[in-house]
Amino acid sequence: MTSRLAWYVRRAARMSPAEVGWRVRDHALQAAWSSRQVRREEIAAGLPVSSGERRFTAVLPPHTDKLVPGKAKTALLEAADRLLRGEWEVLGAVRTDMLLPDWFYDPVTGRRAPADRYAFRINHRCQAQTGNVKQVWELSRLQHLTLLATAWYLSREEVYARRVADHLRSWSRENPFLSGVHWTSGIEIGIRLISLTWIRRLLDEWPAVTDHFENDELTVRQIRWHQQYLSAFRSRGSSANNHVIAEAAGQLVASCAFPWFAESDRWQRSSARLLERELVRNTFPSGIDRELATDYQCFVAELGLLAAVEAEAAARPLSVAAWQRLCAMVDSGAALLDERLRPPRQGDSDEGRALLLDAPALNRWPWLLALGAAVFGRLDWWPLTSADAGSSIIGAMLGARRDVAGRPVQRPWRFADAGTTLLHTRGGREPEIWCRCDGGPHGYLSIAAHAHADALSVEVRYAGIDVLADPGTYCYHGEPEWRSYFRSTIAHNTIELDGQGQSSEGGPFLWLRHATTREIDVQDIGDAAEWTAEHDGYLALHPPSRHRRTVRLDRASRIIDIFDEIRGGRHHVRLAFHLGPDVDAEIDGERAMLRWPYASVSCAARLELPQSLRWSLHRGETGPILGWYSSGLGRRVPAFTLLGQGRSAPDEPLVTRLEFLDTGSTTERSLYAPVISRYASAALARGRPAASWRPDG
Repeated sequence: MTSRLAWYVRRAARMSPAEVGWRVRDHALQAAWSSRQVRREEIAAGLPVSSGERRFTAVLPPHTDKLVPGKAKTALLEAADRLLRGEWEVLGAVRTDMLLPDWFYDPVTGRRAPADRYAFRINHRCQAQTGNVKQVWELSRLQHLTLLATAWYLSREEVYARRVADHLRSWSRENPFLSGVHWTSGIEIGIRLISLTWIRRLLDEWPAVTDHFENDELTVRQIRWHQQYLSAFRSRGSSANNHVIAEAAGQLVASCAFPWFAESDRWQRSSARLLERELVRNTFPSGIDRELATDYQCFVAELGLLAAVEAEAAARPLSVAAWQRLCAMVDSGAALLDERLRPPRQGDSDEGRALLLDAPALNRWPWLLALGAAVFGRLDWWPLTSADAGSSIIGAMLGARRDVAGRPVQRPWRFADAGTTLLHTRGGREPEIWCRCDGGPHGYLSIAAHAHADALSVEVRYAGIDVLADPGTYCYHGEPEWRSYFRSTIAHNTIELDGQGQSSEGGPFLWLRHATTREIDVQDIGDAAEWTAEHDGYLALHPPSRHRRTVRLDRASRIIDIFDEIRGGRHHVRLAFHLGPDVDAEIDGERAMLRWPYASVSCAARLELPQSLRWSLHRGETGPILGWYSSGLGRRVPAFTLLGQGRSAPDEPLVTRLEFLDTGSTTERSLYAPVISRYASAALARGRPAASWRPDG
């Protein structure tokens, strides 16, 4: 109880007086609404039937199913068939109970979240009460049902529609208004409304669909309850990040598609205004998301595009400014992708998606680019993507593409408003060297909920392979030591001083002190590109100091140099370089040899490390945590970390050089044969397939 009270005190300190007032108002309204809770026994007894004719008119154009490419259709039906067999992966956990799931069960902890308690009396942040609430919430976004509904739409196989109907009936009966954990978060309610809308749309030609929507009093009540909740309770102030976008988008989609209620017109107008305002607030003019969490940029862009398309189809179009900002989000994302269509791994990621109409994929950016191409048209410099079910269907619903003026004619590499700079080689026959430099704000709003303490960090990839890697996120709830590690300074490719992070955390989604970063010089002279920035996260130390970093990519020699300066005095330094899971490492003094022989494009690199530091190699350690990589929530694997420790000295920069080596040439194979041989031995010791290993990769 004491720790919980301390958290509330820290959290309140990050609120403005106006936000405190809104919070007090919300708590009073939540208490008053306890009388409006609907219990399961009331559902079982039957609801009174309301009057009024209801028709669903927000249908897809005829023959839209014929536009879906065959490859996308095959992949989707395979995923749908696995789901019919009861198998579904949820945030790294494979569930096998999907014939008719327990909507409150967490497969990670084995706990059940409250199902009958008044929603606003449930502390969803407490794992002892709810289990891992992300696991519980994720299934009730009902996105597995949009997948099955798409499978029906493309195949007309009755079994898919029947399974959708069974799950919808089960969910609605077990989750009446304000009962249980699924009524505790507005973002979940907004996403669920999008799912319900698309389920109804995709099943429009199924003969029994009206029995499960327009003519089913409980379904109609659920659609109204969801919108009543969102109109009364929304994320405000320091919480108005991607959550408020999901809430506004969900209400706008539902109020356009289900205009069956006396409040529908008002809900449509208010949600459209809210969405337009918050899209601008949540993103920089360049299109980069202000949370500086790249996967949330994809998520917010999806939400905004779905809402904009829905409003357009309902003859309630969003403003030109909203369409321009959505287009900028897609264009800036396209610019940041590497040659394998992988985005930066900056900040938090929870695999959030607004809608699922294709076989699930961990990387949503190719889907967003395909959708962007359908909505706005593809620019010449965009990476190539293929149309899929989602982009084909949503594009058909929109009809004509939206023309947006002022789109970039060349691939941008610097986004000054967000402090994001991409140094990269420019195509050709050589694999791409891709280097992202972080010189932007710590995060968005006073709590910076999804930020990491990663100022001046770098990510480096070779042909899309993580070489110097951002380790990712791994978890949100229930494992506080892992949550703290993956968002800490030492978990990123940057410098920690005196054992202190650049920014200080106050909880799993709360930062109390934010490092401020400024870019000093950024230039590209053709053969080379260079970036310099510094941050003030160590001014509270004694003596106060700043960290300044310069990164230089020499395209001709394929070398990256990193210069680190600690300006202001002597401190204990820890400099970390985290390697991707495909990269093996061997260290000898101040030199490390890196090789990734099992990746799709094999290569080797030499890392010359600052000589004034003592260097050690770590992998998969837990005391303390060090040497880990997470590809997504609930997933982590050991990976090498190079850690240098020592004392900083004024006017003595720490110099690191990363040189990529062509292991395909006879000379290089001969020169590094002894090292490569040791890699083979190390690989055998870790159980990798020795028979498939070759010195040339």
